Amino acid sequence: MRVLGIDPGLANTGWSIVESDGNRYSVIDYGVIKTSPSNDLTPRIAEIVSSILQIVQKYNPKGCGAEDIFFVKNISSGISVAKVIGALSYALNNTGIDVRLFTPTEIKKAIVGVGGADKEQIRKMVMLTTGMKDKIKSDHAADSVAGAITYCATFNMRNAIKG
Repeated sequence: MRVLGIDPGLANTGWSIVESDGNRYSVIDYGVIKTSPSNDLTPRIAEIVSSILQIVQKYNPKGCGAEDIFFVKNISSGISVAKVIGALSYALNNTGIDVRLFTPTEIKKAIVGVGGADKEQIRKMVMLTTGMKDKIKSDHAADSVAGAITYCATFNMRNAIKG
């Protein structure tokens, strides 16, 4: 199964494409979509959605695991990220992709085994889990891979429970 992972943000949105056979995970591609703070909110969100839809068109994922907002220190930046999540969820749902949102704690537990893992622990476990040799330099991209792996793991659990 091919899955899109997203770490949503207004300035930096991490994305990845992960392939899973149910037991192993491999990263097909990943990156970060950057928008300029000098632009207004709506064009920035549109740029993010457009870029993600191009990635979807190129790789044809069947599902999407994205990080959801659980707690924010800055309410205005939290609202902006929530708008990005809403726009992406709507656009991806309209393409028929199953979108699942996970709290940061859920992703950390799925990847590292504890909800209080730090960014470096997530990055290391993502690399171990996928067999990547080169370090993912961006926290946003690494978090997106973690979201995709979490989707795959929960998808496998949902199917096991059903059947």
